Order: sequence, then C-alpha cells, then structure tokens
Amino acid sequence: MDAPFIKTRLANGLTLLMKEIHTAPIISSWIWYRVGSRDEQPGRTGISHWVEHMQFKGTPQFPASVLDKAISREGGVWNAFTYLDWTAYFETLPADKIDLALRLEADRMVNSVYDQEEVASERTVVISEREGNENEPLFRLGEAVQKAAFRVHGYHHEIIGEKSDLQTITRDDLYNHYRMYYKPGNAVLAVAGDFDIRSMQQRIEELFGDLPGGQPPPHPDQMEPPPQGEQRLTLTGPGETTYLQVAYRAPAANQEDFFAFTILDSLLSGPSNLNMFGGGISNKTSRLYRRLVEGELAVSVHGSLQATIDPFLYDVTITVRPDKTPEAALAALDEEIQRLQEQTVAAEEIQRACKQARALFAYGSENITNQAFWLGYAEMFSTYDWFLNYISKLETITPAEVQRIAREYLYPGARVVGVYLPEKGGGAER
Repeated sequence: MDAPFIKTRLANGLTLLMKEIHTAPIISSWIWYRVGSRDEQPGRTGISHWVEHMQFKGTPQFPASVLDKAISREGGVWNAFTYLDWTAYFETLPADKIDLALRLEADRMVNSVYDQEEVASERTVVISEREGNENEPLFRLGEAVQKAAFRVHGYHHEIIGEKSDLQTITRDDLYNHYRMYYKPGNAVLAVAGDFDIRSMQQRIEELFGDLPGGQPPPHPDQMEPPPQGEQRLTLTGPGETTYLQVAYRAPAANQEDFFAFTILDSLLSGPSNLNMFGGGISNKTSRLYRRLVEGELAVSVHGSLQATIDPFLYDVTITVRPDKTPEAALAALDEEIQRLQEQTVAAEEIQRACKQARALFAYGSENITNQAFWLGYAEMFSTYDWFLNYISKLETITPAEVQRIAREYLYPGARVVGVYLPEKGGGAER
C-alpha cells in the first residue's frame, strides 16, 4: 500500500497510474476504457463485449497469428474483460519484457483491423456464448431480474447482449464503436511492478503520447427512476433445481451509503469480493447462511454487491432445497431483513464484517497483477483514493447506519423477486 505511486495525465488525455512494487521481477499493465454495456443502445447491445473480442484479431504490426505466441514466448499472461461500465485488457510479464505489452496496447488503441471475415467468425462465437448462457438457469433468472429492475438505464441488459442484436450488428457498427471509445482521453493505463517510475513514464509517453486524443465520447446520463413497487416473475425450464433471486437497488460505489451497505452485505449474506479476480472467504457466519442453509431451507445462499458508476443491484441468490418451497425461503429472508431493520446490530458483528473486508482486500491485492488491477479499477467509478481509504471508511460505520441502510434500501416496494422452477421440457416466462 505504501509503495511509490504516481498519477498523471498525458497531453492527449490518457490517465496514467504507476506503482513501484519490487517484491518480484514482474510487471502488470492494464489498459481500461470507459465503455461497457451501460453505453449501449437498443439494437446494439453486446457491442462492447464483441469489440473486446475483435481487439485480439490483430493489427498490421501485430497480426493475430503472432499475438498469443509473442506473449507466451516471453513467459507472460494476458486477458480482457467487458463489464457494465468498462472494458479492460491486461498483460503480466517478466519485468524486462513489459515493453511488448506497452507497444501492443498503444498499437491496438488505434490500428486494430476489423476484417469482415473475422467479424463473421466472431459473430458465431458470441452467439454461441449467448446460447450457452441460456442453458444455465441462473443466467436466465439473473437476466430476467435485471431487465425487470431497469427500464431506461443501460444496466437493463446483460453484457453479452440480446441475441437479436448479435445477429444484426455489422462490421461498421463494431469499428465505429471502437473508434468512438478507444482513445487516450477515454482510457486509463495502470502499471504496477518492478520498475522505476521516471523511466516507465518516459517510455509510456514515447509510445502513447503522440496518439490523437480526439473528442470525449458520449456517456449516458439518464438515471433510472425510483422503483414503483415490488415486481415478481417466474421462469420455468429444464433442470432439477429451484432458484430464488431477490434484487434490491444498491447505491453507486462512490456514494457514502455504499460503505455501510458493504457492512450490511457481510452481515446478511457474507462479504462480496469487489475484486472479481481475487479469492473469496466463507459466508458461513452470515445471518442468511445460518437461517437458510443450517435451517434446511436452502442448499446455498449468496449475496452480490458490485462497485458501479450508477446505482445498480444488491441481489441475494438462494438455491432452494428440493423438499422446500421458494415461498418459505423468501419468508425467512424477509424475517432476517426485518430483524436488521428493527434490532440494533451488535458492535461485535460490525467488527467481524470489517475483518472479513480486510481479509478479502488482502487476498485480492496479494500479487502484482491484482495491485495493477486496483489501480485502474477504482478509477472507473471513483479514484485510487477510494481503494486506499476503503477499509478506514468501513471502520467508521456504526450499527445505526447499518440499520438505516436496511430500512431505506431493503423494502419490498424496491425489489424484484425472481423464481426459477424446474419443469421438464419447459422454458417459458410467465
């Protein structure tokens, strides 16, 4: 946490974050673009994720046929991810080989080739990914709940996009999306590892400094109206398992309520890991685990609180025991929420939640790749100071604040209740 760190901005708008970590001869570089599924319009859903795929199809300087081999030959790993608010690419390499990653990312920021045949090939890939997801009950349930929770905001649709859109998006649609959002002023470059900050900054300025900045791309500013009452939906489909998902509106990561909500999440369902690439810890001390799993109403229960730019969802997903009903599980959930709303939480429970958060932060920051991840990730919805101050913010949360959060956010009129019922040969929503 106390390693040398600098944040600066190049003349063309590229935000640069660097952190020296000399524990191992490794460097991890992440390039983050402020574009995700929230930036997509009906008819173009899934386009950000598809563009991510196309970015691995090469440039004149780095053809697709040599990319994987080049990274692997140098002993490195790389990958990419598309999310609600962002798209990110990373490479982790031996320290003396990181220049390959920097040259690659500077090149494909402006020179990616969107070949028509490659577009056709990837159309098959992303549609197959979509169809594979549709075979999973929890994907289908989660998508239905998310659509019901948002009517006007881009969070309405899944990151993978609608199948009908994936069938009609064109090569020019993809290329225009790439040119609109992949530019220095819409990007954050985060580098952590075994290097000298001054030398690294000089090399990054050489590679990225002359790239055209361009006009800032548009981002949606239409907020989702407040919920107008409880919504319930039921899906039926193949399988043998009944699932219950209950989703409440949650605060954006940069709102003060997010920190108290984090404590509530830990108490109720077990702590959510905000670092999606870090490890987790057991939720067996949570109230819902004790009530639902140990109480033999459910096989498992998990909560999910995510760090987003705009208010998103806090959902609790319950795998219902075969001999129990989703109605019984929902009633138990409601009773535990009511207990949080009416009874003051013991200080010992708050302290335990803070300890769990510290443990998750330790697990999610223990290697250089994760350190570089946090540099850029926090900038997507706030600043790196958010990460640095996260634990200290949690330690200030009082039982009264947790009770207030439970009352203001976790009420029936602000939720979507979704049930997946196994039905042989089924698949319809009702």
